[in-house]
Formats: sequence, structure tokens, C-alpha cells
Amino acid sequence: MTPNCWNDATEYDFPALVEALNRYLRLKTIPIGMKRFRTREEMEAVPRIRRPDPKEKLATDQIVGQSRWLGWTIGITMDNLMGAQCGAVIGLHPRTDQWLSGERMNGVWYGTLEDSAAHQAAMTCARYGDYQALAVAPLANRRLDNPDICLIYATPGQMITLINGLQYTRYKKLEFGCVGESACADSWGRALASGEPSVSIPCYAERKFGGVQDDELLMAMKPSDLPHTVKGLQSLSRNGLRYPIPNHGLQKSPLDSIEASYGAD
Repeated sequence: MTPNCWNDATEYDFPALVEALNRYLRLKTIPIGMKRFRTREEMEAVPRIRRPDPKEKLATDQIVGQSRWLGWTIGITMDNLMGAQCGAVIGLHPRTDQWLSGERMNGVWYGTLEDSAAHQAAMTCARYGDYQALAVAPLANRRLDNPDICLIYATPGQMITLINGLQYTRYKKLEFGCVGESACADSWGRALASGEPSVSIPCYAERKFGGVQDDELLMAMKPSDLPHTVKGLQSLSRNGLRYPIPNHGLQKSPLDSIEASYGAD
């Protein structure tokens, strides 16, 4: 039985939600929350929050990776990040003319300055100017009482099952993009900016610095999407549509399986 996972529009039983996600999806790592703060002091007031060594400059990918692999609650300001590319996506750095020029990407990820600039312009970034700090934490530890977004890493099989749960009620077709390198713009950047569920193929930097594995995709979604997603996963499970998805076989007729789900013609 799925537990009561929500109390009102802004308060959720995150331990119960995470327990349900793990039951239905068998996730490998910890679902986490990401929240921005208007001031550094508000961020530093989060219980038992870690702060990076001020001498170190980190990628946002590493901050997220430390939380979902190690279970840490971590807070940052722009001073902790290695550069504007990380800061702009989460709204801690402006999209300046220099940033938009694509100069740093030119000849590295893209063959011309025009292509590099087009890439920068295509990135979806949270609005700059509203927040000074950001924190990430495991959802189940409740240290971020109302995160802006939740991040769930999953294999493709887990991810399509998660999407099926999300779409079980309140159906809408989901549209995802791929900016290429800096794919965090496709996930947490897009979700922070639009509030829409956002799936990405994590990029080179996320894999090299953030510990993302070869078989992982990333879903970023609002906390308010989680309760009905869990209810959808429960309904799918009752219908026999579960993860891991069993292999029916290449040479055996699917009709008996189809009849079990949809009934006889």
C-alpha cells in the first residue's frame, strides 16, 4: 500500500515518497532536492549543511554528485563554483555578453565561434538576480523543507517507468531537448526556469566530474509532481506493469501477454 505522501500543497512526506520510488524503480542512488536561497545566511541556516573548502572551486555536477552518492547536504554560492557556465544555469551568474559569445567553447566542443555562441544561446538557464545561494540534499532527510526541484537519476528502463507513472493521470506529452555539452541546462536549468519535468542525457562534464554512470539519465521535476507520480507507479504495478521489465522473448508470440493487459479482442 502506498503511504500518505503529502499533507498539503507545499508539505510532502519525502521519506515516504522516496521509499515508494525505490520500491517501484529500484533506484541506484539517492533522490535529492535542489533549492535556491535569496541570501547566503538563509542557505547556511539549513541544518547540518556542509560548505565547500573556500580554496576549492567545484562544478555544480560535483555538488549534486556528492549529495546523491554520499548523502551530503551541501550549500554553495557563486564563489564556490569553477566558473560562469555552472553559475548561469542555476541563476547565480548573469548570461553576460562574454558568456553568450561562446569563446570558451570555440574549438573545444564546437567548430566555430558561431556554433559556440548558438550553443550558449540555446541553453535554458534559471533567471539571474533573485538568489545568492543554492543547496542540495537527499529528499528523505527533510533538511530542504520545500525544494525548488527534485533530481532523480535512473537507467533508461527505470526512467520510462517513472515517466509512465508521471503520465498515468494528468496526462500530457513531454517534450525534452538536448543542448549537447552543458546538459545540466536540459535538466535542472530547464526545470528551475519552467517548472516542467525535464529529462536529460547527462553530458561529458556530468560524467567526468559528477560521477554520472554510462547507463544513467536524469529527471528534474517539481516536488508537486512526485505524489501523483508515485500513485501512478502504484497503479501500473497493480496492472502488472513493473520494473524491472521482463523480457518476453524474441520468438514467442506476444498475444498472451497483450491479452493479460488489454483483454481479448
